[in-house]
This record gives sequence, structure tokens and C-alpha cells, in this order.
Amino acid sequence: MSSPVHPIYPHLFSPLDLGFTTLKNRALMGSMHTGLEERKDGLRALAAYFAARARGGIGLMVTGGIAPNRQGWLAPFGAKLTTRSEVDRHRTVTRAVHDEGGKICMQVLHAGRYAMHPMLVAPSPLRARISPFRPWEMSARLVRATIDDFASCAAMARAAGYDGVEIMGSEGYLINQFIAPRTNKRSDDWGGSFENRIRFPLEIMKKVRAKAGKDFIVIFRVSMLDLVEEGSSWEEVEQLALAIEGAGATIINTGIGWHEARIPTIATMVPRGAYAWVTQRLMGKLKIPLITTNRINTPEKAEQLLRDGFADMVSMARPLLADPDFVQKAFERRADEINTCIACNQACLDHIFQHKVASCLVNPRACRESSSHGSGRAPKKIAVVGAGPAGLSAATELATVGHEVHLFEASGAIGGQFNMAKRIPGKEEFHETLRYFGKMIEKRGVRLHLNTAVDAAFLLKEGFGEVVLATGVAPRTPRIEGIEHPKVLSYIDVLLHGKPVGKTVAIIGAGGIGFDVAMFLTTPSERQSSGVEAVEQYRAEWGIDAAYRNRGGIMEPEAEDVPRKVWLLQRSKTRIGERLGKTTGWAHRLTLKKRGVEMWPGVQYRKIDDAGLHLTVKGGNHVLDVDHVIICAGQEPMRDLYEPLVQAGIPVHLIGGAKEASELDAERAIAEGWQLGMINEE
Repeated sequence: MSSPVHPIYPHLFSPLDLGFTTLKNRALMGSMHTGLEERKDGLRALAAYFAARARGGIGLMVTGGIAPNRQGWLAPFGAKLTTRSEVDRHRTVTRAVHDEGGKICMQVLHAGRYAMHPMLVAPSPLRARISPFRPWEMSARLVRATIDDFASCAAMARAAGYDGVEIMGSEGYLINQFIAPRTNKRSDDWGGSFENRIRFPLEIMKKVRAKAGKDFIVIFRVSMLDLVEEGSSWEEVEQLALAIEGAGATIINTGIGWHEARIPTIATMVPRGAYAWVTQRLMGKLKIPLITTNRINTPEKAEQLLRDGFADMVSMARPLLADPDFVQKAFERRADEINTCIACNQACLDHIFQHKVASCLVNPRACRESSSHGSGRAPKKIAVVGAGPAGLSAATELATVGHEVHLFEASGAIGGQFNMAKRIPGKEEFHETLRYFGKMIEKRGVRLHLNTAVDAAFLLKEGFGEVVLATGVAPRTPRIEGIEHPKVLSYIDVLLHGKPVGKTVAIIGAGGIGFDVAMFLTTPSERQSSGVEAVEQYRAEWGIDAAYRNRGGIMEPEAEDVPRKVWLLQRSKTRIGERLGKTTGWAHRLTLKKRGVEMWPGVQYRKIDDAGLHLTVKGGNHVLDVDHVIICAGQEPMRDLYEPLVQAGIPVHLIGGAKEASELDAERAIAEGWQLGMINEE
């Protein structure tokens, strides 16, 4: 009996018959490392994490990468599956998922030359620039042993209760290193010709199928677009995919870009669905399903890609981190309640690179699903002052656990600093976060008071049992002679109030806000933020060859018509942008460099006058004859209400910028708001 057609997302909620099993929809939660995999007793927390997504209705999930042997570790003592005791521990995860009616595959990943330990191996002894170690060249004997290890790992995954495995053959890891001429310089049976270079993945696929059985999902992740020199050609990608199908794969997943590629692939500056065209090139050439991936973060985009024949299934990893109930909300026609992934990378990938447990900027509960909620507190009447990210988070969380929450905002709209961030080209996804919080204010019953400035006397008179101060920050004004000159603007003048800016600009302060202002001022006015044109502009800017004439799918980027000449300046002698996120900072620096932005560290500011900005750098005096000087020199906390409230005896919580303005970011602000809802009654 066929399932009824969903009225809004018929393709997304169409079952996928794999022959021996059926997936209830076309949504895959793609592989993403969380850091729980290596923690003591971390698999219990991982079980709660995956169980939440299974409850949320996802059709199939894939774990983070698990090594088939010690040499394949991503880092020393990384996650692996090679022993019976490890099999037993993994059953905690699979039981939790199956109890919620879900299906889960385990990703088998060998890091190859990307490993961060001295035992790393690769087809050829070529060091990757993202690893400090030079790999050992694999002997023919070790190659064969590694193939056996992949197969044994898959068999153990089945014994642990997984519904299948995903073989990681992309992103520049070991299998990909054998396939691409960039990293395979061998002259034996495992290198040289294309047929020899793909022997390794084909032997793995055949042995995994033989050892794991026919009724076991085997996803093979093919690198369909390497985005590096000496990568695979399209003809080789297609030939490999056909061969992998012939070797027994159940599904082929799309891999995009190597980790060492200098082209952003999942950051917020990448348009939605920007890489689905790659998967579409293979559609109709294989009999098994194809999965497309990267920057698919709404059910509307997923449905459109499936409807228009880009793929048979869509992979969404971080969107399920942001909202474990993504699929269920879409199915129940509650898409406006989805907490949308904004592709910031701050709390997920950046945390992993810092050896922390991953989380999510817009969902601090991610990877902490086993934490208890503060529902044991006695209900109170609570005032939250300030409707920026911290205040929005606190208000909605406190209302969720039963408090009467009043949210006061002096301006006419919620959002605070997000109302500036959403204007930055490439950060338009912040609109989604504000849409989500607006819906949660309504759904959770928060009383919202816009255009309402409050003082301690008012809050005391209204009988609030607690007050949360989320009043944010004010721009810091540096002590520079002439700081009141008409040439001088603050970042608020530019980003919030839309004041006109001239053709030549000096930006004082090269932190995150300075970079945002530079990006805002150097983006051509005709640049699109969504749709087909946005994808085409993105490919031209970053040199992505949509015709696939060149190996790796790369070409020379097209120069942009930049509207302004900009200098980005800082007092510190450290590298400009050093404190930006590890996984996205390089892309922001590279973008501004391509746009001709001058980045000067170690600057001393002398004065501002009609002639421009007078400064000293590297011992030399300069005058920048600019139309405007924009101040992005940090912030100061706004907490004038704190002392009066304390003196009045009202319990006060300081969060976000009001608590600490230095190194302020939305991740901390939202997390501090969420934590208030987690506090249990003492």
C-alpha cells in the first residue's frame, strides 16, 4: 500500500525503496564529527544525540568518521571500530536510534595524510599543508591489509547493530588520495593509470559487500568535485561511480572539495544548494540512488532539488544539528518553526578543530541532549531586558520551562546586533534566526514589549521576581584626535542606519565587525544573495568550473568590479583576522584580498582631519586621503540597570554583551540565554 502524497513536500516525503529495506523519506543526516566519539562514555551522549534526530523523523543518519585501524585515526586515540569491546559500546547508539524508529549508518573513514599523528600513511609520502606530519608511503602489503580492515570494520558495524556503513571516499581522505593524481605518485599496481588508482576503492567496496552481506546499506561517498589542482576529471568521476555501483554500493553520496582546497564549500557565503549541479550530472547514468549535499538548509530547497531532478536524496548535516526536529516540523507543515542552520561553523566545525565537543550557535542544546532541563524551578514572573540574541534565547527558554516572561526592547524590532549582521553579504541567513525567534516568542507565550525602555523603578513596581539583563553593547570610541570629524562614522551608522559611505574608506579595527564592514562596503551592489544568479556569481568569484573542463573542476576566478577602495587597520601587530573562525576566517581574508582591501597591522593613529586619517605604520608616517573613517574598535557593555536593580534587591542575571563585551559573539550570547533555562531550583 503506497503512502499518501505530502501536500507541500511530496518528493522529500516519498519513501526510498532500497530493495531489502525502505527509507521513510529522502532526507539523510550527513556525517559530522561531534567530538563525543572520543570522550569517555561519549557514546552514551552520542546515543541521546542521534535518538533525538531519529525522533525528529530523519530517514537515515550517518555517524562521524570511525577509523578502521589505528593508522587511520584522525588524531591520537581517535574513534575506531576494531575490537569486540568497541562493538558492544556502539550498540548503545544503535539501540537508542532503533528504539525511536530510526535507521543509522556508521561512516568508515581513514584519514590518510590528513591525520594529526606520526603514524599516518598515504599512497605517496606527500605532506598535506593541513597536517604537521609527512606520511609514510604504504607498502603493497599494507594496502591489502587496509582493504581488509575496511571490510572487517563494516562487518563489526553490522554486529554493533548499524543498518549500514558509509565508506568515506572523498574530501581528500585516504581513498580520495589513491584516486587523484595529485596525491598518488605510485608506479606499482596501485598507481599510475586511472584503472590502477581506483583499484583501492573498488577492492574496498567489493570486500565490504562480501563481508557485511547483501542486506546491508553501503553508501559510498564519491568526491565528485575535488576543487584542487591535479584532482579527478569529470570522466574519471563518472567512470568511478559506475564501477562503484558495479562493485555493490547501495547508494552513492556526493563529496565536495578537499579540506585543503581554498574554495569555501559549506560556509554561509556559499549560496544554498550551490553544488547540486555536480550530482545532477550523474543523474540518469546510474541505477542506484544518488545523494546531493552542501548548503541545503530548508525543506523548500530540499524539495526543489528533488523535484527538479538534481538527486534522489538530499544530505543535511548541520541543519539537523541546528534543529533535530527539522523533518518532523516540515512533515507537520510547521516549517516556520524550524531553527535554521546559518552555516556559521562557529560552534560545530570550529569547536572540532579546537578539540572541543561540537554544538550549534543557534541550538546550544546540540550534543548536550542528555542534559536535564530546568523544569524543576518554581514559576516566576521574569523580565528580560533587551531582545538581542542573548535576550531572545533567555526569554524563549525561560518561557519553555513555565515562567511568565516579559521581553522588553527599547527599539521597534527584535534582533539587536543581528539586525546589522543580516545585512552583511553572505550572512543573510541571520534573517532565518530572527524569523525563528519571532515564532518562538509567539509559540512560548513570551510577552513582547517593543519600543519600551524600562528602569529599575518600573521593574520593581511590576513585581518581577528576577530580571535578565541582555542590554548588549555600545560601540567603543577610541581616543584619537579629531574623532568627532564629519568623516568619522561608527559601524552602527553604516550597517544599521544606512548612512552614505564614500569611495575611499579606512576602517579602524580589524576584528569580526571590521571584516563585516569591509565585506559590506566592497561587495558589488548587483550581487545576488539567492537563486541561480547567486550560484553563478559565487562560481565565477571562486573559480569553480561548472563545465568541468579542468581537473578538479577549478579555473581562474573572475575579477570583480569592487565599488570602493578600503583600508582595514588594527593596532595589534598580529596577523589581520587571526581571531576569526578557523574554518571560515581564511575565506573572509582571501575574499577581501581579492577585492584589493589593504590590511595593515601595527598601526598607530595620530589624528583625523580634512586631509584624512594620519597614522604611523612600520615607522613611517602616512595620511590616508579617505572620504570616511569607520570605527570598529570594540564595544563596551551596556548595564546601567544592574546596580539599581541589585540595590533594590531584585535577583539579576547578566548575559551576552551586557555581561562581557570583549570577544562578544552570538554563540556565547545565545548559549548564556539557553543556560538560564537549564538552571534547576536549588
